[in-house]
Amino acid sequence: MALTFHQISIDELHTVLNLFKEAAEHIAKMNINHWQYWKNPPAEKLKWVQDGILNNEFFFIKNPETLTIGMVRILNNDKLYWGEQTKPALYVHSLVVKTEFNGSGLGKTIIKHIEGRAKQENINCLRLDADAKNPKLCTYYEQLGFKHVGVVTLPLSTYNLYEKDIE
Repeated sequence: MALTFHQISIDELHTVLNLFKEAAEHIAKMNINHWQYWKNPPAEKLKWVQDGILNNEFFFIKNPETLTIGMVRILNNDKLYWGEQTKPALYVHSLVVKTEFNGSGLGKTIIKHIEGRAKQENINCLRLDADAKNPKLCTYYEQLGFKHVGVVTLPLSTYNLYEKDIE
């Protein structure tokens, strides 16, 4: 499926927060305590999203019919989760696929698209994190070829760090 990535503007912040909230509600239905802070986001998370939008790091993902099917944040560095790194990478955050599109392989397609972007930028590595309380998500990323390379504990949770070399 051909997907397009559309830069999110600050006036679309409400839509971004709604996508996070919908994802948190869906995750809660699976009895997983992951992302529940998005139901009523704390100030530091709101600032994190606003900063990402202002830095042109957030994208809506649209299908060929231009329907928004999800969103993602793509960064060139991520000191908060990863600290200082010497090997260049693209960092994937906040990958959300709307519930009605779950299970259709879109997550894998989105990751492949980001890999293509990395290659265009002569970057041979993707990095991401997954909440350690969500083993299903961690396994999913491992099935996509990501290797578990560390753990970081931040105020809201503990996260597994994953890295994937792009060939």
